[in-house]
Amino acid sequence: MKKHNFSAGPCILPQQVLEKASQAVLNFNNSNLSLIEISHRSKDFVAVMDKAQALVKELLQVPDGYSVLFLQGGASTQFLMTTMNLLKTSGKAAYINTGTWSTKAIKEAKRFGEINIIASSEDKNFSYIPKDYSYSEDTDYLHFTSNNTIFGTQFHEFPKVSKDTMLVCDMSSDIFSKKIDVSKFDLIYAGAQKNMGPAGTTLVIIKDEILNKTGRDIPTMLDYSTHISKGSMFNTPPVFPIYVSMLTLEWLKNNGGVDNIEKLNNAKAQLLYSEIDRNPLFKGVAAIEDRSKMNVTFVLTDESKQETFDKLWNDAGINGLKGHRSVGGYRASIYNALPIESVQVLVNTMQELENTL
Repeated sequence: MKKHNFSAGPCILPQQVLEKASQAVLNFNNSNLSLIEISHRSKDFVAVMDKAQALVKELLQVPDGYSVLFLQGGASTQFLMTTMNLLKTSGKAAYINTGTWSTKAIKEAKRFGEINIIASSEDKNFSYIPKDYSYSEDTDYLHFTSNNTIFGTQFHEFPKVSKDTMLVCDMSSDIFSKKIDVSKFDLIYAGAQKNMGPAGTTLVIIKDEILNKTGRDIPTMLDYSTHISKGSMFNTPPVFPIYVSMLTLEWLKNNGGVDNIEKLNNAKAQLLYSEIDRNPLFKGVAAIEDRSKMNVTFVLTDESKQETFDKLWNDAGINGLKGHRSVGGYRASIYNALPIESVQVLVNTMQELENTL
């Protein structure tokens, strides 16, 4: 039976990417050696790193003056690296709190200086994106999380900052899903395991001129300048996740790039949200104007139907639909590689449930 994978992360990857990656583990570039047993400084792997970085720049139209890094430690390590590299010793930073991951970023940032939470949606269990906020002029940077995987909200308009304040974004769960203007940001980071590849590497896009201005003595491994100067090869990089990320970005390019995938993602989101709003047995969790196009959260209006619905979607080959414990109900993660046919299968099960009334 075909599986329809709505997992929030690690998530679905294109089938052809999985096939190429599997082959590389057995025999990389016809070398009779595995990708995961060759030197990361070999000509073959250096070519992988170079291509992965070039694809990021091409797909997102990254301007000159920015570096692209593939690092270890997941996006969670970036919670502290961003602060250590951007917050001046006597400075302050502003954070918008829209969920679990921004909460964790705030916790780490507070270890290094003055952190102001300028807006939060915690009062309604992070079910909306705050719209009204301001920050002091002497703020070093403003940090926000563009898409909230757990609660199903998304920034559809990004915060604006003055020329003296840097804009930092955790784009882990919606990077490459829609067009963005990288020039509006000073630093973007994203864990790979949503729209890019398997867990194990993190993408960082950083404006070079913002570094080395904090007055801090930053540990070598946590200093962005270290990794820029060594081309993401200061230590042994996570070769397999970077290779799979390269394959996924190659797949994205060959399928019309970000422009085309954004249209497909909009169609998938429209199909599912339309059914949630039409079907009396379901209701959405997030505020309508802030609904995520990557993570669709919804609940049953009649909990007595849960057992029946769970059997319907399980029997249909659907995987990963259970909602996070913080929200309950259901969460359909409709990342780039999920075909619209899988969304239609989910919609069909929702309609089947309605027909049992």
